[in-house]
Amino acid sequence: MVQSVQRAVRILRELMGAELRLGVTQLSERIGVAKPTVHALLRTLESESLVVQDAESGKYQLGPALVTLGNAYLDTHELRTRAATWANLLVTRTGEAVWVGVLVEEEVLVVHHAFRPESIVQVLETGATLPWGASALGKAIAAFSPAERRRQLLKGPLVALTGRTVTDPAELAAQLDEVRNTGYAVEAQELTLGDAGIAAPVIDRTGVAVGAVGLVGPVERLLCDERRQDFAIATRETARNLSSELGAFRGGGRPAML
Repeated sequence: MVQSVQRAVRILRELMGAELRLGVTQLSERIGVAKPTVHALLRTLESESLVVQDAESGKYQLGPALVTLGNAYLDTHELRTRAATWANLLVTRTGEAVWVGVLVEEEVLVVHHAFRPESIVQVLETGATLPWGASALGKAIAAFSPAERRRQLLKGPLVALTGRTVTDPAELAAQLDEVRNTGYAVEAQELTLGDAGIAAPVIDRTGVAVGAVGLVGPVERLLCDERRQDFAIATRETARNLSSELGAFRGGGRPAML
């Protein structure tokens, strides 16, 4: 690996996780690199608009070029491109919002968000990141990931966002086994109090989950006894159709219950 590039990435990651701007000294301490080197890296990143310096404090924060790069990634992501039509069909069928996500390290990146067909204000979540264990999307992907990847995810860190978030590895492992049996995952107020999610894995031609598609909405609506099963079936069927488009079942085999 190229050391200077690796250090620059570490700076960006530190700034990404910081609530406030960070100075040269703080970044030097966090990444364990001498201040002159950190300063030189920051100046280079600043020249490309990857970071910007606050004129008053002299501290740094992420720059606007990262937005362009992030949007370019989303715009060219194969799953997002192929999922748009299926997500819209699922919205029409259920009347609920739909997220499509992929697993990036220990988080789910929302690559597509289809709004529910209502006139109320809705916030676009495309580009948002979610702890895998607190989201139905993450559980659906993890359940159909290779065994070693599942073990890595269960080793943590497991982030609690609400008092209902499951952070016990054994309990989460049991949930993943259940997801493999039913073909879909559920979370109830683990990500956000009052909301719930139902998601199913999107499988590629190798039989491994490359993402997930899921419904999100108020828990009393999404998980009510009258509609929960219909929502789960609709979500699973949508994920299967998208998986087929990615070549998942052309070899004759298929993951359990998909």
